[in-house]
Amino acid sequence: MSNAKEVVVTVAGLKALEDELEELKTVRRKDVAEKIKVARGFGDLSENSEYDEAKNEQAFIESRIAQLEAMLKNARVIDNDELNLDTVSVGTHVKIEDEDGEVEEYDITGSTEADPLNGKISDESPVGAALMGQKVGQTVTVSLPNGGTIDFKILEISRAAL
Repeated sequence: MSNAKEVVVTVAGLKALEDELEELKTVRRKDVAEKIKVARGFGDLSENSEYDEAKNEQAFIESRIAQLEAMLKNARVIDNDELNLDTVSVGTHVKIEDEDGEVEEYDITGSTEADPLNGKISDESPVGAALMGQKVGQTVTVSLPNGGTIDFKILEISRAAL
């Protein structure tokens, strides 16, 4: 049995991972192979920066392909029907209020779909982890990187538009 970490994704998140994998395998692999072929034609490989750059890009692509394949193998898709809106979980949208009365809203996602600038936070982030499993009306305390804490009150839990 593998001890690989389960990757929790939405249907859209799964499709994005599959699309990226397909792009890397069908387009980017061929592009970098062509770059390597062209760079080889420039002669001495020991002083050929184009060749080195193409080989580094190839290594990155192959690494990302392996990473995506492992993630997809361990993916668990969140089904809207299994979402329990009584508590915060991956796939929910949560409205919270901080100590100063400022209201914020987030979609709780798996780590692969997190995009904090667009209101999507991971269940593994400090705020996301603190909110997981909590109910409307509860207050959670989040530890900040500077050593302080901040309290958030959960105002509302709904289905995320993922």
